[in-house]
Amino acid sequence: MSSGQLRQGLLQPLDDRLVRRLVAGQFPQWAGLPVERFPSGGTVNAMYRLGDGLVVRLPLIEGGAGDVLAEREWLPRLSPLLPAAVPEVLGAGEPDEGYPWPWSVYRWLPGEIPEAGALREPALLAGDLAGFVAAMRSVTLPDAPPAHRGGPLATLDEPTRSAIEELRGLPGEGFDCDALTAVWEDALRAPAWEGPPVWLHADLMPGNLLVDGGRLSSVIDFGCMGVGDPACDLFPAWNLLPAGAREVFREALGVDDAAWRRGRGRTLSQALIALPYYRETNAAMAGNARHVIQAVLAERC
Repeated sequence: MSSGQLRQGLLQPLDDRLVRRLVAGQFPQWAGLPVERFPSGGTVNAMYRLGDGLVVRLPLIEGGAGDVLAEREWLPRLSPLLPAAVPEVLGAGEPDEGYPWPWSVYRWLPGEIPEAGALREPALLAGDLAGFVAAMRSVTLPDAPPAHRGGPLATLDEPTRSAIEELRGLPGEGFDCDALTAVWEDALRAPAWEGPPVWLHADLMPGNLLVDGGRLSSVIDFGCMGVGDPACDLFPAWNLLPAGAREVFREALGVDDAAWRRGRGRTLSQALIALPYYRETNAAMAGNARHVIQAVLAERC
């Protein structure tokens, strides 16, 4: 996605100066703090460090505005129910200075983004992730929204098959697209979830996780959260964890064969769609997509 596409709808460039004006105008108590863009592979929001202890998060596209409002509503209620730290909204910013959408100031959460293939404690991290997913599933807060990725797997069939066909023509990728199609069709044949919808983070990508000493310390970016098929929160099994830790994750959650197949299919679908879209513009997203595809193919061998 190009910077022009990302900023469509913005009346002026989103930069340090604009963020300083927004903060000074709405939160004068923080007006003197330094502002610095924080590098991120995210595509929906920009992040700016505000002093040492705060971060400003602003949507880059109109679709991210609803995520800001959802986090304001639900994170204070979810936070005490979860075993890892989650973002704490300290300031609810509103459109101003030509910036058209709501934005928020959060407490800064320290930690490192985990990297597939370079985990310090993969089995322990797998247990931590399973504990977080299990805690999300146990939430009983009423009136939950549907999760962004919580619906039937069949709704992803057309875009997933289109992505596989696009992948066939991409130079330098070299994946077995017939094998990928077989994995996808196996997921579609898996029995559907028949229980009540459960709470999900629904976007457990490595970039939305923070670790300290190899262990999970925080989970961020809850913009996709809501209720749906529990298989939707199995993403880390293939986008982050090596094979042995993947089994630790599965066993800790007690995932049956049907849910595992659906979860693998969902994770693969996300990667297949992301790779041709981001391969020239977002190295982090494209790299993780390749990792998922390789992990799924290796598991199926």
